[in-house]
Amino acid sequence: MARKVRFELRDLTRIAVFSAIIAVLGLPGAIPIFGSPVPIVVQNLGMMLAGVVLGPWAGAAAVLVFEVLVFAGLPLLSGGHGGAAVFFGPTAGYLIGWVVGAFVIGLIVNTGTRKPQWWRVALGCVVGGIVVVYGMGIPVLAWVLSAPIDKMALSNVVYLPGDVIKVIVATVISLALWRAYPQSFVRTAAVTARVEEPAAHVSY
Repeated sequence: MARKVRFELRDLTRIAVFSAIIAVLGLPGAIPIFGSPVPIVVQNLGMMLAGVVLGPWAGAAAVLVFEVLVFAGLPLLSGGHGGAAVFFGPTAGYLIGWVVGAFVIGLIVNTGTRKPQWWRVALGCVVGGIVVVYGMGIPVLAWVLSAPIDKMALSNVVYLPGDVIKVIVATVISLALWRAYPQSFVRTAAVTARVEEPAAHVSY
């Protein structure tokens, strides 16, 4: 049975808006960590919000659009970085993890519910925004640097407090946005990932 995801114009507009938000969150720059090639950034907060507000497919699409622009050479990453090289460096796994993480966040937050619940938002951001991103980022980091994966995992502990704060901020912003403008949210069952199936043929 053929299935495909279809976006409407308003979905594409939301995707463009959140791609721009992720880019804007890179303006404050990156905070380098001594001894680590991976800096502290704020842009993963935008990734979390994209997953919560847009749902799995459109949320992942927003992050992917942003990363395609980065791949094309636009200096949109924190610190003014861009170009294909960043997808072959130490942070490559984290960037891929952003796309998958946004999808996972969207699934957890939006599936089976209309109104985003605080615990779903927080859980989604923890699983998709931290567990998934670290789970994809750390092995790639260890491989690129030819370093033990346990050592790289330990070096990532320093990022946890900041990411937990981002989860809290994403939860607060998402619930406030829902109360102020619920139309901005794309619900999984209603709009975001429209799964088209061929019409059934009934024989008499």
